[in-house]
Amino acid sequence: MSRALLVIDMQNEYFTGALPITYPAGHLERILEAMDAASEKQVPVIVIQHHMTDPKMPFFQKGTPDWELHPEVAKRPCDLMIEKTLPGSFTGTELDAWLREHNIDTVTIAGYMTHMCCDTTARQAVHRGFTVEFLSDATGTLPLSNSAGEVTAEELHRSILCAQQMMLSEVLDVETWKERLS
Repeated sequence: MSRALLVIDMQNEYFTGALPITYPAGHLERILEAMDAASEKQVPVIVIQHHMTDPKMPFFQKGTPDWELHPEVAKRPCDLMIEKTLPGSFTGTELDAWLREHNIDTVTIAGYMTHMCCDTTARQAVHRGFTVEFLSDATGTLPLSNSAGEVTAEELHRSILCAQQMMLSEVLDVETWKERLS
C-alpha cells in the first residue's frame, strides 16, 4: 500500500472567517499531528486550497486573509499544493494524475469540512479506484441551518462518518492511522 495524506481546505476562513469549525474538539491539533507523522514517515502530503470563482460569494475569495492557509499548516512541508474551485479535490485539478504518477493507491482524508469537501473528495477517490482512509478526528464541521432543516455539528459529522464507513472509506482516528505508518 502506498498512501498520500490529503489536507483539504485548512484555511483561515474556518478559524477567523464566516465558517468556524466547531466539531470535533481538537480537530486542528489532530490534523497537524497527521501532517507531522506523514512527513516523518515519508508519506506524501498534499495540501488543497479552495477558492470561489463567484465574486458575490462572501467566503474563500482568493487573496484575502481568510482564504490563506492556517499558519500552522502553511509552515509545514508538503509535496504538492493544489487549488480547487469545487468541493471535490479531483475536479479540474492535477490530483488524480499526480497520485497515479507516484503510484499512490490509498488516500487519507483530513481537513474541512467533513460533510462537504472531505466527503466529496473521498467519494471521487473511490470512483477512481483509490482506497480511502477517512480520519474521524482530523476532519471537522459546523452546525447547519437552512431551508432543508437544522443539524448540529456533531450529528452532521457522525452521519457523514457512518455513510463513509458503509461502503466508501475506512474511518479511523489519527492514532490508529499513525500506527499503520510504522
